[in-house]
This record gives sequence, C-alpha cells and structure tokens, in this order.
Amino acid sequence: MSSQPVITFHGAAETVTGSCHMVELGGHRILIDCGMFQGSKTEKELNYRAFPFEPHAIDALILTHAHIDHSGLVPKLVKDGFKGPIFATAPTIDLCKVMLPDSAHIQEMEVEQLNRRNQRRGQREVTPIYTLLDALEAVKQMRSTELTEWREAAPGFRFRLWNAGHLLGSTSVEVEATGGDRPVRILFSGDLGPDNKLLQQAPEAPSGWDHVVMESTYGDTDRQEVTEARRRAELRSEVRAAINPDGVLLIPSFAVERTQELLADLVHLFETGQLPPCPVIIDSPLANRASQIFRSYARSLDNGDLLLRAFSSPHVHFTESVEQSMALDQMHGFHIVISASGMCEAGRIRHRLRNWLWRSEATVLLVGYQAAGTLGRLLADGTPVVRLKGEQIDVRARIRKLDLYSGHADGPELAAWLRKRLPVAGTVFLVHGEEKAIEGLRARLSDSLSAEHLVDPNLDASYRLGHAAAVEIVDTARRPRLAPRQVGHTDWHNDFQGLLLDIQAEIGKAADEKARAKVIRRLRGALAAE
Repeated sequence: MSSQPVITFHGAAETVTGSCHMVELGGHRILIDCGMFQGSKTEKELNYRAFPFEPHAIDALILTHAHIDHSGLVPKLVKDGFKGPIFATAPTIDLCKVMLPDSAHIQEMEVEQLNRRNQRRGQREVTPIYTLLDALEAVKQMRSTELTEWREAAPGFRFRLWNAGHLLGSTSVEVEATGGDRPVRILFSGDLGPDNKLLQQAPEAPSGWDHVVMESTYGDTDRQEVTEARRRAELRSEVRAAINPDGVLLIPSFAVERTQELLADLVHLFETGQLPPCPVIIDSPLANRASQIFRSYARSLDNGDLLLRAFSSPHVHFTESVEQSMALDQMHGFHIVISASGMCEAGRIRHRLRNWLWRSEATVLLVGYQAAGTLGRLLADGTPVVRLKGEQIDVRARIRKLDLYSGHADGPELAAWLRKRLPVAGTVFLVHGEEKAIEGLRARLSDSLSAEHLVDPNLDASYRLGHAAAVEIVDTARRPRLAPRQVGHTDWHNDFQGLLLDIQAEIGKAADEKARAKVIRRLRGALAAE
C-alpha cells in the first residue's frame, strides 16, 4: 500500500458546484465537502446517481461551510451508509440545521409535483434525493470544531480550520496526511471571501504547502476596487432606477448571508436619506430562519449592529406561509422583494418571476453568480423569452446585474491570497470554476508558479500527492461520470428548450394559418431529412 496520499475530485471540477474532494491514505479516506450539483440538468442528475465511492468506507467528512453546493449531499451520504463524524464550525452546523431540512423539503415538494405529472403521462414515479428525516439524521453526526484547533479526522489524517471570510462559519481546511518521513500538507481554500465584505473578516491561513486546492469562481474577473461606499452607491442607483409606482424590484438572492447583507445596506440607505423608504419583503422561509442565526452571532460579525437594526426596521417584512407569499401578487405601490434561490432554479423566486417578468414596470436585479444552464444565467445573458413551469414568458422586465455583493474573491484577490500562501512545493489545483474563470486565474498565477504546477482536474480524476508536483493516476478501467464538455456548460435540455421557444416564435410571426402550416411542413421536412 502506497505511503503517499491520493486525492480524487468528485465535484467542483471545471464547474462551480458539487464540491467534494476525497483524500485516501493507508486504507483510510476523508472527504472535504459533499455538495449538491447545480446548473444544467445533466449536472443536476448526478445528485440522483450513486456516489462514485462507497459511503460506508469514508472515515470522516470535513465541511468548509454550509452553502448547498458544499453541504447539500451530506444527508444522501448518511442515508447511503456513512457513519463517521462530520467536522465543521459551530455556525456552519447551526446553518446546516436549517439549510439541509429546507433542501429536503424542496426536493420532496418538487418530486411530489413531478410524480403527479408523471402519473398523468403514464411515466414511472421518482423519489427525492433524500428526505427531511435523512437531513435531521445527518445533523446528528456533526461535531463542532474551533478555528485553528488541531483534530484527528482518521488514522493518518489531522486537520485544522482557518477563517475563509466567505460566509458565517466558513473555513479553509489544512490537512496533514502522515504516511512517509514527513506529512504531506494540503490546503483546501474552500470559498474565499472578497475584500471589504460587509459581515466577514479577511481570509486567513499559513504559508508553505505541498499542495493547494483552490477555488477559481471569479478567476477571470476584476471588479476594480470594491469599497463599502461604492457598493452602497451602486445599490442606491439600481433601486432609484427601478422605482415605478406600479412596479417591483425583484432580487433573486441566496438566502444565507447575501440576503442579510442586502437588507443591511438597504436599511442604511433608508436611515441616511439616500433612498426613500419602501417595503422590503424577504420572501423566503429559509432566509427568515437563517436571519435568526445571524441575529444570534451578530455581536461577532463586522457591522453586526447595523444588521440587528435592519432586522428590526419597520420597512422590513418577512413572509413565512405560502398564503403570505402569494398575497405579494396583490401588492400595490413600489416595493422590493428579496427571494431565494439566487440562481432562480427553485423556491419562491420562480413564482415571483412568472408573475413579473413579462411586465416592463418590473426590474430583476441579479446579485450573485449564475451557473451555466440556470434560469439566472439565461436572464443575465439577455434571453428574450423563458419557459417557467411549462409557460412561455416574454422577458420585458429590466434585467440588471450587480456583482459587488459576491461572496467570492475576484481574480486579483484570489491571486493575492495564493501569493501569501507560497511557497507551494507541489501542485495548485484550480477547482470550483468554469473553464474561462480557471484560465483567467491560471494566467494571473503564471508569474508565481510554472504551468506544470497549475492543474485544473477533470471530474473524478485522481492524483498521487508527494512533496513535488502531483502525478495523475490514469485508470482506463474507470470512466468519469461525465465527459469534460458535459461539465460547466449548457446541455441538450437547454438547447431543446431554446428550440421550442424558437419554433413558437417563428409560428407566431406567421401571417396566417397557411403560413403557419408552411413553417410546420418545413420543420417536419428537416426532421425527415435527418
């Protein structure tokens, strides 16, 4: 048995979701994160498939933070046989206690709706990835871990956590794998926060590593200087431009931290007279529960006093029940609705969009990363028509983007973070990013590391780790679950939906029934020719 550890990238490889990295040594295995895939349907289908490893053979799991793309498959892992400890900070555990049951509820609800449709179509029923009970069981295995505290994860592995500045409780993970003369030291960045984050302090970690596994989400982006004043000024401009006596400003937002940051800045702008006060509705039960957790940790957060004032503002309202949410459709006068999910893929924001996208008096403000293949990305890219819940909807609302609330460091900040971690004797693995972002970060790092030390692994690729550059393990008998071009890109589902919209548009332009029949004949002729 080799004395060198092996790392395998079971997620977040050339895509930004599904984070899951396995390190094995001497018959023992640990996971860093176990996240849910988002994006195209092809990627999301991985959530339903069996893990590419035996869950019962995993000794321990270490969570960098609570976001669903890092923790969302933990209940499935437990359901499928994982019995070991799950190490995380106390805030991460508290957030998982509300986020994982919420994820289970969404799955159970969506599967119930799908099965009703499948019954009518004569198709087989499907089951959710996991249930509420599975989520509650997973939380029982979580073990609170303090920052900088050394812990043993499994025989041959010890680790400690460092603040990553990305989210309440978020961390980078330092791992020592002991199998030879001296340990192999690996740093997993997790998601790294940007400079001037409203609620979080700057990321921390030691320097001098054998290997670094590093996020690259915004590796090709330079936001220039992001200050508190600039962020608030741009938010103020977007809100002012959106004000319409018969309109709404819809903000699809991640329920945890992004919503709380927006709320704090909006209330500050109201308090200082920079914006006329208006109703701000948080239309997300998860955001409501997460806000209670933020309230309990407010004294340890930057700008915690402002956050507490925002929660108590008379202009801020929280919906909980479905009836309260549906009643928003009847609101009159300009108002702001912040609703999950941030990529418009699930949750109440999809109902809000169906009700407002076709109206020119509405504005949709995208404030976070939009993965390829998501509804949020389609809107960001300027699609004129979308399909929502089986309906075709023309996009007449103003679509705006404001990237200054991102929880991720941009390209220069990522490069600066890594330079503070040097020297790196072996390999820097660029993960949690799409192809363009990875190449952008690679170019930024080329003056610090040679090409052979910068690697962007494919999904399910394995590497042997020593004290020099990592060596890829080529196993022709093992096939990756998806080919590289199927990861981090739109897929045939997106192309098919686009084709349907194009067909409907072409028929809609036809002058009369004869012209419409001609279009249909041409389409059938094209299919027959194939």
